[in-house]
Amino acid sequence: MFTLVDHIGFVVADVDAAIDHYRQAFGIESWERIALPERHADIGVARLGDTLLELIAPTSDDASFARFLREKGPGIHHIAYRVDDVAAALDELRARGVPLIDKVARPGIHNTLVAFVHPKAGAQGVLIELVQHQRSDEGGEHS
Repeated sequence: MFTLVDHIGFVVADVDAAIDHYRQAFGIESWERIALPERHADIGVARLGDTLLELIAPTSDDASFARFLREKGPGIHHIAYRVDDVAAALDELRARGVPLIDKVARPGIHNTLVAFVHPKAGAQGVLIELVQHQRSDEGGEHS
């Protein structure tokens, strides 16, 4: 089902401060900034080989990440695994009785379709995201 780790999502209080830390501590210089006002989130993304680091800061208490930050502080929020077909992966997980957050995929950043698997699905409390990369002519929005 999983073909590789697509990205690791970290919730942070301040994207700029987190990016500065990664630059100074680890020498990661190239970052893409993505504002998602409709999701109340600000994101910084850096590519490390085939894997992305995703730094996510809530921009209001309405953000889904705001509660995580309040309750747990900054840290790993989710691991995203690439799949060839997110709808088929959801069907397979549903058939196995795996609890899902998303019943159907939704648009994600970088022309992807994404869906979340409940952290109680045996992932040791870590939220799992399924990511399907689409061809460039299929459209896609930000997650």
